[in-house]
Amino acid sequence: MLKKEDVVVFDFDGTLSAKDSNFEFGKYCFRHSIRPWLFLPIIGFTSLVRLINPGGIWWRKNMRLFMTDDMVKKFAKAFIKQHKRERFGWAKEQVEAERKAGRKVILVSASPDYLVPELVKDIKFDAVLCSKMVPNKPWKYEFLCWGSNKVYAMDEWAKENKIIPHVVRSYSDSKSDMPMMEIADEEVWVDRETGLRKQA
Repeated sequence: MLKKEDVVVFDFDGTLSAKDSNFEFGKYCFRHSIRPWLFLPIIGFTSLVRLINPGGIWWRKNMRLFMTDDMVKKFAKAFIKQHKRERFGWAKEQVEAERKAGRKVILVSASPDYLVPELVKDIKFDAVLCSKMVPNKPWKYEFLCWGSNKVYAMDEWAKENKIIPHVVRSYSDSKSDMPMMEIADEEVWVDRETGLRKQA
């Protein structure tokens, strides 16, 4: 039997954390390996495609063609330790407050599965939903958790857990999250530069 549950949804990059983890990990790879520099022409071209089709998956995949499984295994742990310092101070406390109020708390992020779960491991989310990458191919998406796909990921999570979610509140910094925000009773928009709540 399905059970109704109050749910609160958080985005990650720019909402709970000051900098985009996916982009920052790419920069980290540039600082620690020569390989990404060899792909600069492809990265430049895909950046132009991004301007034309910001929601596309082709440019996202090809922009990270330089990334290998060995690179992730070598760099991810140190990067995650470093990037945790970018988290806004209120983040952990707010998640705890929402859970204490009896709500399920979900993180939904477009960043990859080799970064996000470890970045929030110390925060007690009821679910961490993020982009799934093809095993051993960290540049290739199995599922891009972006835009309306965030709502799809939440629906699948709800089905698996046999609940009917009532989204009380959604937190985000980006208009790309409008599908996720529009299903909530309350939209909380965060300034990605300061971490402060934007005024309506």
